[in-house]
Amino acid sequence: MLLAIDAGNTNIVFALVVQREDGPQIRTRWRIATDPRRTADEYAVWLHQLLQMEGIARDAVGAVVISTVVPRALHNLEVLATKYFGVAPLIAGKPPLDWGIELDVPEPHTVGADRVVNSIAAHALHQGDLIVIDFGTATTFDVVDYSGAYKGGIIAPGINLSLDALVAAAAKLPRIAIAAPATSSVIGRTTEDQMLIGIYWGYVTMIEGLVARMRAEIGRPIKVVSTGGLATLFDEHSSVFDAIEPDLTITGLALMHRRLA
Repeated sequence: MLLAIDAGNTNIVFALVVQREDGPQIRTRWRIATDPRRTADEYAVWLHQLLQMEGIARDAVGAVVISTVVPRALHNLEVLATKYFGVAPLIAGKPPLDWGIELDVPEPHTVGADRVVNSIAAHALHQGDLIVIDFGTATTFDVVDYSGAYKGGIIAPGINLSLDALVAAAAKLPRIAIAAPATSSVIGRTTEDQMLIGIYWGYVTMIEGLVARMRAEIGRPIKVVSTGGLATLFDEHSSVFDAIEPDLTITGLALMHRRLA
């Protein structure tokens, strides 16, 4: 089995993947808060317990592939692979695991690994021109053309980041949970209602507005693919998404690894 690791700014996802002829199959996945100080030994203890709970032997893992946007976390993840799984990990974007797609932007080295991996997976799963939206610490919009080339995109503050900034800067505003408002009214009657409307409907409006502008600029039919935990939340009240792929990054890592297998 393949252990695919997606190290993001907020969380690290570990997934066990079985490579099948019809494509990668994710057997299970686990999530832990990103902490660059966490050692390989700590990861190993945590993972060992989870593997035991799933009835999976540690030596069932025969390969490890890593994508990270947190450089400080990489070393301990590499040690985890070599010390505890006995394999040399493949790092997305580094030889021998190059991207395999064109990064058609002026500074390709600055594009986040997760965004490229998402683009690879989206192109493999969907035909034509694509906008890939990832709801993470930041919300990113990435354009992938019909040939699979990465053409650029948009970086916006994530909704949780926006809410944290609002609460931190305004002493009297309470912390609220992000959810779809109970009614379609955009005139709040209480402070909490007004905050929820501003955050939720403001974010939906941003997504729809940016997608509309991107569609107009591209000038061709385009499919919108979304990923990240909040995609389904916004899908409740918007028709902007054509497809939701919750495991897009892990799928992309598995597809990249398969190229070298």
